[in-house]
Order: sequence, then C-alpha cells, then structure tokens
Amino acid sequence: MDINLDNTDLQILDLMQANARISNADLARELNMAPSAVLERVKKLEQKKVITQYNAQINPTAVQQKLLAFIFIRTSVGFACCTDTSELLSQIPEVQEVHHIAGEDCFLIKVRVADSASLMELMRSQLKNIPNIASTKTTIVLETVKEQQQLVIPKK
Repeated sequence: MDINLDNTDLQILDLMQANARISNADLARELNMAPSAVLERVKKLEQKKVITQYNAQINPTAVQQKLLAFIFIRTSVGFACCTDTSELLSQIPEVQEVHHIAGEDCFLIKVRVADSASLMELMRSQLKNIPNIASTKTTIVLETVKEQQQLVIPKK
C-alpha cells in the first residue's frame, strides 16, 4: 500500500502523535491553516488508514501489569499454520503484540501480566491449547530502558 503524504500531512501526524488530544483549533494554529482544512485532512488520513487509532498510554504498573515478557514460539508445521496460530495468539488479552519472524522460531509475542505466576498460568492454560505450538522460549524483562509506539515521521 503506497500512500502519498505531503509535508502538511506529515506535520499533522507529527503533532498528533506527540499529543493525540490536540484540538483541531490548535492543529490549525500550529500549521497556520484554517480549522476546516485541517479537519478535512485529518478525516482523509483516517479514511486512508494512516491514522488507525487514538490511544491513552497507561502505566502498566498502575494496573498491576508489572511483568513484561517476550515469548518466541516455534510451530510444528512451520509457516504453514501461521494464519490460524497468529489469530489464536491475537485473541489472548495479555498478548500485546504478535510478530511473524524469520529464523528458527515462527512468532515473537509480547506479553504483560501481573507476575511470574500469571505468566505461568497464561502459558499453561492459553498457549498450551493452541494447536501446532511445538515449543516456546520466554525472556522476562528485568528493566525497560525505552519503550515507545511513536514512529519517526519523515520531514519533506
């Protein structure tokens, strides 16, 4: 999917990524544009699926999600079952990310849970029930130095 974005679109994305709650009036003021023109551009960015969601970033510790783990998953049939397995992994609420990866393993998932007992329960009750999972390797994060969802918006 090739989407053409001009400099104004990129500026809008940069401002909205820094503050998703920025008002249309503030966007217009920052860009030196009419509010109606900015609103039209934002709506087009949403329609083109450039802007896919608006989020609040929540401190995981505040909601008792203190343990972060990455789990490498190898399937018994390699890449052949990827669609079914990825769909089942995606349905687990504690799984924040599912990635198809190159190499010996088929998937890398990011999981947030309360503690190691919760992680073990997730693996025993949820991952175990997914067909074709042959093995897992789990890495528990001791400290997060940097974690962000923001993308680097190119300048034109």
